[in-house]
Amino acid sequence: MNEYLDVSSEVREALDAGRPVVALESTIISHGMPYPQNRETAFAVQRTVRENGAIPATIAVLAGRLKAGLSEAEIEQLARKGREVTKVSRRDLPFVVARRGDGATTVAGTMIVAALAGIRFFATGGIGGVHRGAERSFDVSADLEELAATEVAVICAGAKSILDLGLTLEYLETRGVPVVGYGTDELPAFYSRSSGFPLEYRLDSPQEVAEMLRAKWHIGLTGGAIIANPISEEFAMDPAVINRAIDQALREAEEHRVKGKEMTPFLLARIVEITGGDSLASNIALVLSNAALAARIAVAYAAGGG
Repeated sequence: MNEYLDVSSEVREALDAGRPVVALESTIISHGMPYPQNRETAFAVQRTVRENGAIPATIAVLAGRLKAGLSEAEIEQLARKGREVTKVSRRDLPFVVARRGDGATTVAGTMIVAALAGIRFFATGGIGGVHRGAERSFDVSADLEELAATEVAVICAGAKSILDLGLTLEYLETRGVPVVGYGTDELPAFYSRSSGFPLEYRLDSPQEVAEMLRAKWHIGLTGGAIIANPISEEFAMDPAVINRAIDQALREAEEHRVKGKEMTPFLLARIVEITGGDSLASNIALVLSNAALAARIAVAYAAGGG
């Protein structure tokens, strides 16, 4: 066990017994939505994982300790502090740990801690990727490099639609990261079910996904995989509406010179405001759907012997 890592007793017992565990990120709690919706969503996601047969392991950094499995009090602490908590990716982890600070883990940060704890499955909303205009800014999320290096499967609704989805797919292909459409032949676009970008591979059951991941990792192929799970029809947004909101938010970000790791929280918050809260409702719905699917995949993987 890593000297900086604390694994909750419930998560450790499940891992030791070979039972399914699903990692959950904490940036969505501190930076993804306002209080108290962030707290309520975090608890709802944990319940969803349990209802589908797995143990939830929300991940964060608290007082300099890497945490795999947060208590309700710890989630409440992150939810109340909100953006006061440092947003932590790979580059940030050593500084936050050394300073004994608190950190909310991004997709990349969550994957690192999950892998240290021995957790192979992670449910989130959407991954980071290649930002629009990256040919000028070189703004590419560390999530993509982590997916190429770290053996954790990420169940998500594709990449966040504020990104350049075509370039994100190209980057993932170059780095050898499998992108699987779950019940779809097309990359989901986070708030919308389709993006116009076809995928090479489609799987239609948790068992098929588990078999693919087992083959990948047992062959010895490093890195993770993306299981792209489209938002349900009920909560999907009209692509024209969400794209107008994204374009407006991007213009405002440029006007305010928002850059780096503040870009995504700024854009998502503005899109919620521009859409009158519709995008937040969609965001919560897709996270819950991904949590349920991740748990079912983890159960299928465990049933096959891991």
